[in-house]
Amino acid sequence: MLDVANGIVALSKIAFIGWGIDVRPWAFTGVSSHALMSTAVLPVAIFVALMPTRGIGLVAGLMLSALVGVSRVVLNAHSWSEVVAGCALGAVVALAFARITWKAQAGKLSPAPVAASLAVVVFLLHGVPVPTQRWITDIALELSGHKQPYVRARWKVKPYSIPDRRTEAPAARPALA
Repeated sequence: MLDVANGIVALSKIAFIGWGIDVRPWAFTGVSSHALMSTAVLPVAIFVALMPTRGIGLVAGLMLSALVGVSRVVLNAHSWSEVVAGCALGAVVALAFARITWKAQAGKLSPAPVAASLAVVVFLLHGVPVPTQRWITDIALELSGHKQPYVRARWKVKPYSIPDRRTEAPAARPALA
Protein backbone atom coordinates (compact mmCIF):
# COMPACT_ATOMS: atom_id res chain seq x y z
CA MET A 1 0.00 0.00 0.00
CA LEU A 2 2.90 2.35 0.73
CA ASP A 3 4.19 1.75 -2.79
CA VAL A 4 0.87 2.92 -4.24
CA ALA A 5 0.98 6.04 -2.04
CA ASN A 6 4.56 6.76 -3.14
CA GLY A 7 3.44 6.30 -6.74
CA ILE A 8 0.74 8.94 -6.25
CA VAL A 9 3.36 11.34 -4.85
CA ALA A 10 5.69 10.67 -7.79
CA LEU A 11 2.92 11.12 -10.36
CA SER A 12 1.84 14.43 -8.81
CA LYS A 13 5.44 15.70 -8.89
CA ILE A 14 6.02 14.46 -12.45
CA ALA A 15 2.82 16.22 -13.57
CA PHE A 16 4.06 19.54 -12.21
CA ILE A 17 7.74 19.26 -13.13
CA GLY A 18 7.05 18.00 -16.64
CA TRP A 19 3.89 19.85 -17.63
CA GLY A 20 3.25 22.51 -14.98
CA ILE A 21 0.03 20.85 -13.80
CA ASP A 22 -0.96 22.47 -10.53
CA VAL A 23 -3.89 23.81 -8.51
CA ARG A 24 -2.85 27.45 -8.14
CA PRO A 25 -5.73 28.57 -5.85
CA TRP A 26 -4.57 25.96 -3.32
CA ALA A 27 -0.83 26.53 -3.98
CA PHE A 28 -0.63 22.84 -4.87
CA THR A 29 2.21 21.55 -7.05
CA GLY A 30 2.46 17.99 -5.71
CA VAL A 31 1.87 15.79 -2.69
CA SER A 32 4.50 16.23 0.04
CA SER A 33 6.57 13.07 0.26
CA HIS A 34 7.94 14.06 3.69
CA ALA A 35 4.39 14.38 5.01
CA LEU A 36 3.37 11.09 3.40
CA MET A 37 6.33 9.08 4.69
CA SER A 38 6.25 10.50 8.22
CA THR A 39 2.52 9.86 8.50
CA ALA A 40 2.78 6.37 7.03
CA VAL A 41 5.83 5.26 9.04
CA LEU A 42 5.86 7.00 12.45
CA PRO A 43 2.39 5.87 13.60
CA VAL A 44 3.13 2.30 12.50
CA ALA A 45 6.54 2.25 14.21
CA ILE A 46 5.14 3.57 17.49
CA PHE A 47 2.07 1.30 17.14
CA VAL A 48 4.36 -1.74 16.92
CA ALA A 49 6.75 -0.54 19.64
CA LEU A 50 3.85 0.05 22.05
CA MET A 51 1.90 -3.07 21.11
CA PRO A 52 0.18 -3.50 24.47
CA THR A 53 -1.06 0.11 24.25
CA ARG A 54 -1.17 0.28 20.48
CA GLY A 55 -3.97 2.85 20.30
CA ILE A 56 -1.88 5.37 22.21
CA GLY A 57 1.06 4.61 19.94
CA LEU A 58 -1.01 5.15 16.82
CA VAL A 59 -2.35 8.50 18.03
CA ALA A 60 1.09 9.63 19.23
CA GLY A 61 2.57 8.70 15.84
CA LEU A 62 -0.13 10.61 13.97
CA MET A 63 0.45 13.69 16.14
CA LEU A 64 4.23 13.49 15.70
CA SER A 65 3.91 13.11 11.96
CA ALA A 66 1.60 16.14 11.83
CA LEU A 67 4.48 18.13 13.34
CA VAL A 68 6.73 16.93 10.53
CA GLY A 69 4.11 18.20 8.07
CA VAL A 70 3.94 21.57 9.82
CA SER A 71 7.73 21.81 9.63
CA ARG A 72 7.52 21.49 5.82
CA VAL A 73 5.25 24.55 5.72
CA VAL A 74 7.38 26.51 8.21
CA LEU A 75 10.51 25.76 6.14
CA ASN A 76 8.62 26.94 3.03
CA ALA A 77 9.20 23.57 1.36
CA HIS A 78 5.48 22.93 0.82
CA SER A 79 2.11 24.62 1.04
CA TRP A 80 -0.60 23.59 3.49
CA SER A 81 -2.53 21.82 0.72
CA GLU A 82 0.51 19.73 -0.25
CA VAL A 83 1.16 18.77 3.38
CA VAL A 84 -2.49 17.96 4.09
CA ALA A 85 -2.57 15.75 0.99
CA GLY A 86 0.62 13.97 2.10
CA CYS A 87 -0.57 13.52 5.68
CA ALA A 88 -3.97 12.25 4.56
CA LEU A 89 -2.41 9.74 2.19
CA GLY A 90 0.05 8.60 4.86
CA ALA A 91 -2.72 8.28 7.44
CA VAL A 92 -4.65 5.99 5.09
CA VAL A 93 -1.58 3.74 4.86
CA ALA A 94 -0.93 3.76 8.63
CA LEU A 95 -4.57 3.20 9.57
CA ALA A 96 -4.88 0.37 7.04
CA PHE A 97 -1.85 -1.32 8.63
CA ALA A 98 -3.29 -0.79 12.12
CA ARG A 99 -6.65 -2.21 11.09
CA ILE A 100 -5.11 -5.30 9.53
CA THR A 101 -2.79 -5.98 12.48
CA TRP A 102 -4.95 -4.76 15.37
CA LYS A 103 -5.69 -8.26 16.63
CA ALA A 104 -2.01 -9.25 16.69
CA GLN A 105 -1.11 -10.61 20.09
CA ALA A 106 0.86 -8.33 22.34
CA GLY A 107 3.86 -9.84 24.03
CA LYS A 108 5.01 -11.77 21.00
CA LEU A 109 7.40 -8.95 20.26
CA SER A 110 9.10 -7.02 23.02
CA PRO A 111 9.08 -3.22 22.58
CA ALA A 112 12.81 -2.93 23.35
CA PRO A 113 14.05 -4.84 20.26
CA VAL A 114 11.54 -3.02 18.06
CA ALA A 115 12.69 0.38 19.35
CA ALA A 116 16.36 -0.64 19.07
CA SER A 117 15.94 -1.84 15.48
CA LEU A 118 14.17 1.39 14.52
CA ALA A 119 16.94 3.43 16.14
CA VAL A 120 19.58 1.48 14.21
CA VAL A 121 17.77 2.04 10.91
CA VAL A 122 17.38 5.77 11.60
CA PHE A 123 21.02 6.08 12.66
CA LEU A 124 22.36 4.18 9.65
CA LEU A 125 20.22 6.03 7.13
CA HIS A 126 20.56 9.52 8.62
CA GLY A 127 22.28 11.79 6.13
CA VAL A 128 22.36 9.19 3.34
CA PRO A 129 21.51 11.14 0.20
CA VAL A 130 19.07 9.53 -2.20
CA PRO A 131 18.62 11.60 -5.38
CA THR A 132 14.90 10.92 -5.77
CA GLN A 133 14.12 14.51 -6.79
CA ARG A 134 16.68 14.31 -9.59
CA TRP A 135 15.22 10.97 -10.72
CA ILE A 136 11.69 12.40 -10.74
CA THR A 137 12.87 15.47 -12.67
CA ASP A 138 14.67 13.31 -15.25
CA ILE A 139 11.58 11.13 -15.71
CA ALA A 140 9.29 14.18 -15.98
CA LEU A 141 11.49 15.83 -18.62
CA GLU A 142 11.85 12.61 -20.59
CA LEU A 143 8.08 11.98 -20.59
CA SER A 144 7.08 15.59 -21.32
CA GLY A 145 9.77 16.22 -23.92
CA HIS A 146 10.58 19.58 -22.32
CA LYS A 147 14.14 20.73 -21.90
CA GLN A 148 13.50 22.67 -18.68
CA PRO A 149 11.50 21.59 -15.63
CA TYR A 150 8.74 23.63 -14.12
CA VAL A 151 10.27 24.93 -10.88
CA ARG A 152 8.29 25.73 -7.75
CA ALA A 153 10.25 28.93 -6.93
CA ARG A 154 9.44 30.48 -10.33
CA TRP A 155 5.87 29.17 -10.12
CA LYS A 156 5.35 31.10 -6.87
CA VAL A 157 6.39 34.36 -8.52
CA LYS A 158 4.13 34.21 -11.57
CA PRO A 159 1.94 31.81 -13.53
CA TYR A 160 3.66 29.63 -16.06
CA SER A 161 2.76 29.26 -19.67
CA ILE A 162 3.36 25.88 -21.23
CA PRO A 163 6.78 26.05 -22.94
CA ASP A 164 6.76 25.60 -26.70
CA ARG A 165 9.05 22.67 -27.49
CA ARG A 166 10.13 24.31 -30.74
CA THR A 167 11.39 27.52 -29.09
CA GLU A 168 12.85 26.20 -25.84
CA ALA A 169 16.55 26.85 -25.45
CA PRO A 170 18.51 23.66 -24.89
CA ALA A 171 19.69 23.33 -21.32
CA ALA A 172 22.57 21.44 -19.86
CA ARG A 173 21.16 18.48 -18.01
CA PRO A 174 23.38 16.14 -16.04
CA ALA A 175 23.55 12.67 -17.55
CA LEU A 176 22.40 9.74 -15.49
CA ALA A 177 25.28 7.69 -14.16
